[in-house]
Amino acid sequence: MKGSFKLGKIADIGIFVHWTFSLLILFIIFINYRLGQNATQILWSVVFILSIFITVVMHELGHALAAKKYHINTKDITLLPIGGLARLEKIPEKPIEELIVAIAGPLVNITLALITGIFITIPNTSEQLMAELSSGVNANNFFLNFFFVNFWLAVFNLIPAFPMDGGRILRAILSFRLQRHIATRISARIGQFLALGFILLGFFTSPFLVIIGIFVIIGAQVEADYTESKFMLKGFKVHDVIMKDYPKIEATDTVKTAVALVLNSQNKNFLITESGIPVGTLNRDQIIMALSNKGEEEFISNVMDRNLIFLDAHSLLENVFELIQLHKSRLILVMENNEVAGTLDLENLMEFILINEVTINKAHDKNYR
Repeated sequence: MKGSFKLGKIADIGIFVHWTFSLLILFIIFINYRLGQNATQILWSVVFILSIFITVVMHELGHALAAKKYHINTKDITLLPIGGLARLEKIPEKPIEELIVAIAGPLVNITLALITGIFITIPNTSEQLMAELSSGVNANNFFLNFFFVNFWLAVFNLIPAFPMDGGRILRAILSFRLQRHIATRISARIGQFLALGFILLGFFTSPFLVIIGIFVIIGAQVEADYTESKFMLKGFKVHDVIMKDYPKIEATDTVKTAVALVLNSQNKNFLITESGIPVGTLNRDQIIMALSNKGEEEFISNVMDRNLIFLDAHSLLENVFELIQLHKSRLILVMENNEVAGTLDLENLMEFILINEVTINKAHDKNYR
C-alpha cells in the first residue's frame, strides 16, 4: 500500500504501518493535552494505543497463519488508523477453510482477553467499572482496559456483516448448504440491514457508527458483486473471451502516435511490439502522463510498461479472475501453443460477464413462463 513503511517481518509476512497512523498518535496526544492530562497520563495513553495495534497485528496474523495451513500465503499486513489489513493471496472458497481462517482472528482477541482476565480484578459493580474505564488509561487500569478492548474487538469482528470476519463466518456456514454466490448475497443483505441500524443509531449517539454503517454497506456490495461475477464465469475458459483483434503500437513510434490512436478509437489498452514481438503494454492513463511529463516526441519504448502478464488460453476464467482484477488497468497476453493467441483486459471481461448474465436471466424467464 502506498505511503506505508516496513516495520519488519513475522513468519515471512511483511508488517507495514501507514503514515496516517502517526496522525492518530498526534490526535491522542492533542486530546489528552486538551483534557488537562499530565505527561505521564499522555504517555500511558500512547502506550495503550500502541498495544492495541500490536493486538491488531496478532489478530491479522491469526488469519494469515490459518490461511497458511491451506497453502494460502499472505502478502503483507498493514496497520491503518482504523485497524489492520492482511492481504491474502486469495480468500479460501471451501466452507470449512473459510470458516477456520475467518474465525482465527477473533479467537486471538478472545484468547488475549482470557489470559488478561487471569491477572486483573474486575470491579464488582457497573458504576465502579465505568468509573475505572472513564478515568483515563494509567498504570492501575491498563490491563483492565486491555481486557475490555480485546473483548469488544472480538464481538465487533463477529458481527455478521462484510467485510468483517462475522460476514465471512456467516457465508462459510451458509455455503455448507448453498452455492457460494447465494450464500454471499444473503450474508451481504444481512450485513447491510445491520448497517442501516448502525447509521440510524449513529445519528443519535456517535458519528463513528455512521461511518461503520456506510463502510459495511459498501464492503458488502463489493463482496456480493465480486462473488456473483466469479459465478458467472464458471465453466468458461480464457480462450472464450480473448480479443483477437487488438491495437498495437511499435516501440519505435512516438507518444504523438499513441495520442492519435486514443483520440481516434475507443481503445484504452495497447500492445507494444518490436518487429512483431510483444515487448510491453501501454494504457490511456500512461499515455496522458507521458504526454504531460515527456512530450509528444518521446519514444514509446521509454514510457511503456515492460512487465508483461501472460495467461494460458485454457485456464478457467474463475481461477484467473482475481489476477485480472489485480491488473485491471493493463492488457494481458493470452498464450496458446507458445504463441500469442490474443489479449484480455478487465473491461472486456466485465462486458462478457454482463452479456452472460443477461443470457442466463432470459433463459430463467423463459423457463419460468
